[in-house]
Amino acid sequence: MYIKSLELDNYRNYKELKMEFDKNTNILYGDNAQGKTNILESIYVCGTTKSHRTNKDKELISFETDESHIRLNIDKDSVAYKIDMHIKKNKPKGIAVNGVPLKKASDLYGIVNCIFFSPEDLYIIKSGPAERRKYIDIIISQLDKLYLDDLINYNRVIDNRNKLLKDIQFDYSLRETLDVWDMQLCEYGKRIIEKRDEFIKKIRPIAVEIHSRITGGDEKLDIEYEPNVEKINIEEDLFLNRERDLVNKTTSVGPHRDDMLLTINDVDIRKFGSQGQQRTSALTLKLSEIELVKKSINTMPVLLLDDVLSELDSKRQTALLESMDNIQMIITCTGLDEFVKNRFNLDKIYKVEAGSVTEESSPVHV
Repeated sequence: MYIKSLELDNYRNYKELKMEFDKNTNILYGDNAQGKTNILESIYVCGTTKSHRTNKDKELISFETDESHIRLNIDKDSVAYKIDMHIKKNKPKGIAVNGVPLKKASDLYGIVNCIFFSPEDLYIIKSGPAERRKYIDIIISQLDKLYLDDLINYNRVIDNRNKLLKDIQFDYSLRETLDVWDMQLCEYGKRIIEKRDEFIKKIRPIAVEIHSRITGGDEKLDIEYEPNVEKINIEEDLFLNRERDLVNKTTSVGPHRDDMLLTINDVDIRKFGSQGQQRTSALTLKLSEIELVKKSINTMPVLLLDDVLSELDSKRQTALLESMDNIQMIITCTGLDEFVKNRFNLDKIYKVEAGSVTEESSPVHV
């Protein structure tokens, strides 16, 4: 698939914007804080309904206005889709696909397949388990809408159960209702554990091969799923930990506490890996994500690179860009020097300055 065009109205620092993209490499360059990331963010919002930077829709709307619009036109397997998203300050998003309103925002998942890679992703390895769970959940959700529904329901159950654990200290009779939430937690939790386990088994061989290629065979990467509780034990463990949950007023058992273990030559790089190893492994995960999406849906996702190249050395830059055959890339950067030096084709170039986007008169091919 590829993105054909984007229109923004009152989105962050853009009062009005219209852009067309090339099927291959698109560069958005300019100084920091000019609005480059806002363009990538708007595309990502059209694919996942959420920003990678904030959970508050009102932050996506320009100052002194109450609503914004994103219009994205894509081609997916020779089928055209027009996504129209209406973002409001104090109301849920309105979303239409080809003029047909969606009943719920999550129905948008799977139409736009995009992978976002930002400097923050380079720290996914040494960040806490929540960031690694988020990485897993975003990928699976784009490929499996049933998983997304289970995840939404599971998080709702956890929120309600934790609230109940707090309320019980004031009304002990409420304890009897814990069984209702525990039953739902186990139902959704089992399916989440199963899907996450399947995901790790699928992405592991892809990542092992890519990492070996990037490091010239010097490092052996391995990935394992670390569930907080085994699927067959979730009911028993939840019951055995009920008293502790009541004391701590939070749920201690379930996939909301899962993690992903990454090792290089049998060493846990979350704790003991060098910065170079952690960044290379993060790059491996992103490249593996592209391959997994391609194999799962038989189409290439769009790659959104937000100023990542400046955070990588020349070896990792080359490994990333040379892996991008037949894929649309939209890349932000502060300058074009690295592309020129490494002789990469730049099919379309935009200069971004203070919320204004200007297409270069002659795209540069190097």
